[in-house]
Amino acid sequence: MRAVLDIVIIILDLYVWLLIAAAILSWLIAFNVVNTRNQFVSAVAEFLYRITEPVLRPIRSVMPNLGGLDISPIIVILIIMFIQRVIAYYIYPNVI
Repeated sequence: MRAVLDIVIIILDLYVWLLIAAAILSWLIAFNVVNTRNQFVSAVAEFLYRITEPVLRPIRSVMPNLGGLDISPIIVILIIMFIQRVIAYYIYPNVI
């Protein structure tokens, strides 16, 4: 059972990195640093959008409009960190 919890923590860590990559890529696209006509950039952007958008969309619908500032990835990262702490401190020690 501990192995399953370790895999869950690793997947949550990986998802945090995907959220960070999606946020950075969205900034690079917004400031015209990368060209979305490039096939590789377009594929990476589409992949990151499809992976992160189902989690970010409900939070964006609840958040008030902050004038172009999107803090939903930060909120999701904080939620993931909370889940990891709960697993590490309360669930993991009680599993045989």
